[in-house]
Amino acid sequence: MATTIAISGKGGSGKTTLAAMIIRFLLAQADRKTVLAVDADPNSCLGVMLGVQPAATVADIREDARTKSPGNAGMDKVRSVEYGIQQAITEAEGFDLLTMGRPEGPSCYCAVNNMLRKFMDELSSQYQFVIIDNEAGMEHLSRRTTNNVDLLCIVAEQTSIGALTARRIFDLAKQLPIVVRKIGVIWNKSRATSPAPRVPDDERRTTSDELDGIDIFGHIPYDKAVSDASMQAKTVFDLANDSPAFSAARKIFEDILVLNSQTTNPKL
Repeated sequence: MATTIAISGKGGSGKTTLAAMIIRFLLAQADRKTVLAVDADPNSCLGVMLGVQPAATVADIREDARTKSPGNAGMDKVRSVEYGIQQAITEAEGFDLLTMGRPEGPSCYCAVNNMLRKFMDELSSQYQFVIIDNEAGMEHLSRRTTNNVDLLCIVAEQTSIGALTARRIFDLAKQLPIVVRKIGVIWNKSRATSPAPRVPDDERRTTSDELDGIDIFGHIPYDKAVSDASMQAKTVFDLANDSPAFSAARKIFEDILVLNSQTTNPKL
């Protein structure tokens, strides 16, 4: 069984960068991991951060399957979805990328999503890790195109708005009809570990109150190299190993994977 790690957070929080960083971290392990990267954000930026151009999207497959006239008791549609997903997988060095694409339209996609979930579960079993880059509303998870999440990392900036967003994502995750085993917040562009101005006491109290009862996985400092890489269309693999952000992220990933192994005992 794969260990599934979902990354969520509002736009601009750095969640896609963090998703790319954890993939880089896993690929750098001595016992190189098999990784499926799932870009479930309609903005579809994970491939850019990883330096990979997706061949196709699951949204295109879903739309084709929904409009396809059934034949042979629906087997044509089932085979079409299965073949389409295989074609949509983009192979890269050390990992595969699956891009979900645009959200659903107003038509009913229930039958297609049921097929997608079945094939996604079968596909996930071929990897040690599945990393899902979600949008803030986690629509991909709420549509149940996957059944279980081992770790949900909520990426947020350490502000009152960031804390409120993290709380809303946490509460939503608790309402989803899937199993989410462990949830925690990663403070990104953190002022606790960077030379930026001190967080005001009243904002710190608000942040603490909003996240009462939610685990904090760690802090990642603001790193100019990360901003520069984004501006220059570079990938996460262009960051130096000792960059402040990647160094902090690596330590967080080590800790949460140990925490996950104590809970689920996967083969890490």
